[in-house]
Amino acid sequence: MTDHYTEALHEVIEAKAEHRAPKPAEGEEKAPAPVVDLMAALEKSVADARERRGESAGGGEATVHEMPAKPKKKSAAKKATVKKTAAKKTTRRRTA
Repeated sequence: MTDHYTEALHEVIEAKAEHRAPKPAEGEEKAPAPVVDLMAALEKSVADARERRGESAGGGEATVHEMPAKPKKKSAAKKATVKKTAAKKTTRRRTA
């Protein structure tokens, strides 16, 4: 069994050592993938979904409703902030 990857890697290394360009990779050129129109696919999907739900194909305009106003909160009295004092550090001295 032939390891084509290793052979190609050795070729690249040899070409670099000799300061020349390596041989182009051999292989089949793949045909490009077909281009998909995403907007057309989305529109078709939406139309199909509407049809399944029994809605009209035209879709119609959406209705807009005013959102109810939120009741204002009563401002609570600000709590007084108390500064905490740092605890004093004491070190014990050892006597020999």
